[in-house]
Amino acid sequence: MRLDVVTIFPEYLEPLNVSLVGKARARGQLNVQVHDLREWTYDRHNTVDDTPYGGGPGMVMKTEPWGDALDAVLADGYETGSHAPALIVPTPSGRPFTQELAVELSERPWLVFTPARYEGIDRRVIDEYATRMPVHEVSIGDYVLAGGEAAVLVITEAVARLLPGVLGNAESHRDDSFAPGAMANLLEGPVYTKPPAWRGREIPETLLSGHHGKIARWRRDEALKRTTANRPDLIERCDPKAFDKKDREMLSILGWAPDPAGEPYGRFWRRVDDVEE
Repeated sequence: MRLDVVTIFPEYLEPLNVSLVGKARARGQLNVQVHDLREWTYDRHNTVDDTPYGGGPGMVMKTEPWGDALDAVLADGYETGSHAPALIVPTPSGRPFTQELAVELSERPWLVFTPARYEGIDRRVIDEYATRMPVHEVSIGDYVLAGGEAAVLVITEAVARLLPGVLGNAESHRDDSFAPGAMANLLEGPVYTKPPAWRGREIPETLLSGHHGKIARWRRDEALKRTTANRPDLIERCDPKAFDKKDREMLSILGWAPDPAGEPYGRFWRRVDDVEE
């Protein structure tokens, strides 16, 4: 996979040289190129922004530097054999970044990131490149950062760990929170390691039993407990078919019941003193 990042703060992307991403780069599994947007400015002040049309506070990033930078980056990629680029635009007004989207992006051979500053990039830039390639406007959360570089780091790490050979164990992400399949709308439960006792706290007995079926059930139940406590919205929108008989029993213990107006074992709702919310 090739990743290109165009930014006015190349030094912000230094963490891409460490940990799993850094190792993947060193092994040649990930080709990361970071480009300074100011190299495509042509005035002595290296200006990349201007006042917004229509007035208002803040500044807007200009079309010319971004257009010239992206044209150069794309041309270089094509010359070196890359193909099928997709433009990733980090923005709080974009589609929420999820594990599902991380999987989707991990299957693409080339991602180009445009982390913006100020009030964002002139919209014409995004519209222009949307005629040439897929464009994903992506939000990592319901908040606003000073710039998009932190979002690039988040997205890159989430995507890179899904690439074949990046994780030491290819099965490591199978039981992650939000992982496609049985964990698609659940949070991963607690994890433990040696020693078996620490400061009076014991490892759950089931994990020491060696009984794989019981351990799998315990982990599933703990995932349900954590999800209902921290992200009840995930349970409410979960596909009813995702819950087996044991899941439904645990959800009932946790104070949830299927919607009586729906199909058998339909969407679950929280009970409050036997009254459904």
